[in-house]
Order: sequence, then C-alpha cells, then structure tokens
Amino acid sequence: MGKITERLYNGIVKENPTFVQMLGMCPTLAVTTAAINGLGMGLATTVILTMSNLVISILRKAIPDKVRIPAYIVVIASFVTIIQFIMQAYLPELNDSLGLFIPLIVVNCIILGRAEAYASKNKPLPSIFDGIGMGLGFTVGLTFIAIIREFFGKGKIFDIDIVKLIQDNEVPVLNGIVSSDSFSTINIFTSAPGAFFVLAFLIAFINHRNIKKAKKEGTTPNVCKLADCAACENVMCQGKRKED
Repeated sequence: MGKITERLYNGIVKENPTFVQMLGMCPTLAVTTAAINGLGMGLATTVILTMSNLVISILRKAIPDKVRIPAYIVVIASFVTIIQFIMQAYLPELNDSLGLFIPLIVVNCIILGRAEAYASKNKPLPSIFDGIGMGLGFTVGLTFIAIIREFFGKGKIFDIDIVKLIQDNEVPVLNGIVSSDSFSTINIFTSAPGAFFVLAFLIAFINHRNIKKAKKEGTTPNVCKLADCAACENVMCQGKRKED
C-alpha cells in the first residue's frame, strides 16, 4: 500500500502535471474559462490515463520496443474514442464546450509520458494508481485555475452567481466586501491572456512556498536548468535539474 499511496501523492502534489511538470498546457490554458470545463476535462483525462496505463502495463512485455509509441497511441486513441462517445450521449453540453480538446487527449503529453515512463516498466496495479494520481493532479490544477478565472471573469463558480448567493444569504463576513456595487468582473480573466496570468501567479506562489520551506528546513530547492534538457533526471519534464 505504501507504493500506491506514493503514486497518488506524487501525481497530486509532488509531481503535479500542471504546477510542477508544466505538462498539458494546451487544455490547461484553453478550457479553463469555466470550472465545469476544467473539472470535466480533468476527469475525462483521468479515466483515459488510468485505463491506458492498465492496458499498456498488461501488454508491456508483448509490445515490441520498435513500435511501442504507435502501440501506445492506438491504446490511448481507443479509450479517447470511447470517452467521447459517452460524453456525446450523456453530457452533450460539456462535450460541445470542450470541443476539439477531447480528441486531442490522444496526443496529450501527460498520458503518453506516463505510458512511456511508468506503465511500460511497472506492474498493472501501481500503473493504475499512477494514472489515477496524475489524473487527479491534472484535474485539481485545471479546476483550480478555472475557478479563479470564472470567479473574477464572470462572478460565478460552476455557473453559480457567487455575488448574488452571498447577498441572498446575507453572509455577514463577505456581504460588505462582495456585493454588486463593490464587485465588478474583469474580462481579461475569460480571455487567453487571463489564463497565462492565473497560471503564472499560481506557479510563482507555489515556487515561493517551496523555496521558503526549503530554507526553513535547511535544504536547497532544486531549479530547472533549461540549457541542457537531455540529461534530466525527471523523465517527464526533461529539464536539467541542479541545486541552486
């Protein structure tokens, strides 16, 4: 169980695809205009990541090394097609909102990267939880960014008018701060530059906390050295890490 817990912790916190490894930036920046989009995209990716990790792990000894990447893509594409059909049938509005980004999961570097770096080298059970951990980490990243963008851009979270909700329920702490008179939406948060700003501030905040924590513990934080990616110990980000 220790290894399973480690895989979940790594995916959600230590090796978070969005905030640590900076993977899957295309859907991260494009679909996070609404919290429901971020949550839907993240959960769809989680299911595909988990199932593809399972199948690739089971077939890891049967897939010839020379054709492993095409084989991985075929497996991933099969699950993407199934998920898209399910969403078209039961969640048509979400499917229309996410649009082209659902089929583009096939080439999402998170899924292909985990297949190559972990599932192809490990047994099915750890691979399943590696997929769940990475998928949940991606979901948390997308949903958190989307909540910030939707709130400041539209005054809503999951399409719920937060300002009106606070006023109707007369929340004493927030009622004087968040009101229709004092709160105005910022349109840039619903546009492409808004996604970059939110992501940049969140990563800066996380890096600041990591550096502060490392100094408090008497350790030195690791930083990326972009000049030499080939020798990176982190298989996913391929950035040369060294002590600052």
